[in-house]
Amino acid sequence: MSEPVHAFDFLKQKSLDDLPRVIAIFGDDRFLKRQVLDKLLPPDDSDDCLEFAGGELEWRDIRDDLSTGSLFSQGDRRILVSDADRFATKHRDALEDYIANPSNAAVLILDFTTLASNTRLYKAIAKADGLISCRLPEVKRGKSKSLDIARLHKWAGHWASSQHRIKLTSEAVEELTDLVGWELGLLDREMAKLALFVEEGGTVDVALVDEVVGGWKAKTTWDMLDAATEGKTADALEQLDHLLQSGDAPHALFGSVAWSLRRFATATRIYQRMEQQSGRCANLAMALEQAGFRKWPANALKKAEAQLIQISRPRATQLYRWLLETDLALKGSHSRPERARLALETLIFRLSRQARG
Repeated sequence: MSEPVHAFDFLKQKSLDDLPRVIAIFGDDRFLKRQVLDKLLPPDDSDDCLEFAGGELEWRDIRDDLSTGSLFSQGDRRILVSDADRFATKHRDALEDYIANPSNAAVLILDFTTLASNTRLYKAIAKADGLISCRLPEVKRGKSKSLDIARLHKWAGHWASSQHRIKLTSEAVEELTDLVGWELGLLDREMAKLALFVEEGGTVDVALVDEVVGGWKAKTTWDMLDAATEGKTADALEQLDHLLQSGDAPHALFGSVAWSLRRFATATRIYQRMEQQSGRCANLAMALEQAGFRKWPANALKKAEAQLIQISRPRATQLYRWLLETDLALKGSHSRPERARLALETLIFRLSRQARG
């Protein structure tokens, strides 16, 4: 069974000849998914692509389209099913049968949030080299995994050069990611801003990153996150109000919030795994470091420890679920600005000292 191709590697491919007949894109990084789909799908004005929302989709709705060739070109049609998680759950048998004997007329692209590696569907698509991972890259250290920071830094430098025509020094890359976090869409947006301040091909250093990306908004965002994780709900809500009043979009702010809380959630899982393996109390600082927290500046790990202790273990184990609920709300029931604000405030309240009980 072939390993999934990471989005970074897929996007480097110059040719899309001999694509698998069924492709599964999975992972929670929306920016990477968008880049992968832009590469896979024909231009918007093409008639060779059909898109379906998987939530209420029936297999019969796409069966005929999969066996119908392109009417206007010699290439394959692309059939995209978004929200493929529910579609695959409902039509797993039909999908598995189709993967075993796919049509040559079209490429079926399934957009998953998660796709468990122990399922027959995953293994069937993997056998045909059709898996593309849109998660942030990870590296294995012992029995645990953590973000592959070296690879992410390399990607950031390459992306700045290839897409925005600027050169980021290695120190500037570190400063930029410290300020923005590993939300790739936000990094792309900040790189676009930096490109306005230098000539094409010009070099961006730490000073320029601090001036353009830092500023009071970045400081306020981190102040809000610190206050929230320390249980200082009133302070966090005040900082959130400042950011919203200044024009920051709730959806963009959620990117920074999610990146920060996801690290605490990851540290919690690593800590639990350490406990299970050793049978005794684990090293919290080590778990935090493996989750991406740094030792510098001075006392950074101690600060993160105190924040995670304040969040408390029962709540830390629910962070992934809370982030997913907030993300879905922002895309659906709370997509309007006033409702989006309520979704962010609810997440902050869940971290309050009062909510620990």
